[in-house]
Amino acid sequence: MELSFDLYGLEKYHSKSQIARITTEKWVKENAFCPACGFPSLLKLENNSPVADFCCSDCKIEYELKSKLGFWSSKIVDGAYEKVIERIYSDNNPSLLLLNYSESYRVTDFIAIPGYFFSESIIEKRKALSINARRAGWIGCNILYHQIPIDGQVSIVKEGVEIEKSIAIKNWKKTSFVKKIEIDKRGWVFDVLGVLARIQNVEFSLKDIYKFENELHEKHSENNNIKDKIRQQLQILRDKGYIKFLGQGNYRKL
Repeated sequence: MELSFDLYGLEKYHSKSQIARITTEKWVKENAFCPACGFPSLLKLENNSPVADFCCSDCKIEYELKSKLGFWSSKIVDGAYEKVIERIYSDNNPSLLLLNYSESYRVTDFIAIPGYFFSESIIEKRKALSINARRAGWIGCNILYHQIPIDGQVSIVKEGVEIEKSIAIKNWKKTSFVKKIEIDKRGWVFDVLGVLARIQNVEFSLKDIYKFENELHEKHSENNNIKDKIRQQLQILRDKGYIKFLGQGNYRKL
């Protein structure tokens, strides 16, 4: 995988955003593979495609590409709020490719986020554009990137180093059980996965997770049975082979 962008033929462009779009799309087309199935390339879709930018011609998963010079903040600007929510509940919600590059046009990080890791809880509704704006009344949204569980962020390039292809594919597949969970119930699973990622030990207890009870209650203020909900999510993760129950309130991450 070549991590430097091909800048040949870009002399006629002066807009940095246009150069970034052309070079990043070209890089993905020439270097990326499908992290879902391992197919060695991704197909570039027509520029007027309403949602996705790339597609795997083998498994048919679609991908939306977002790129940035430097690093992502806690939020990533996305499209129209209603359209984004609508596609989350559709059968073909695209997965996300996040590409970061340096001033020297070299890839620093390339991450894939499976489409099934998106839920309403990580989509932030923005204020409507003012009446003086060209698209007055239009309502956009942000992706709350920092709320996506680390297990849902599959690194392909990390800190300028290419990750072994087999590892990236394995990391994608280990969360595929999420697809079988109803969309409106995934938010809780993601929250508990996020808590598990912050517990450093491989083996942990209910007491370790209960330490996050107040934090989870802030996110789900309508629920007054947080501990019951935590145990329910652990049971789901156990049944899907993500963790193992050791008895007496103890678990092991698998």
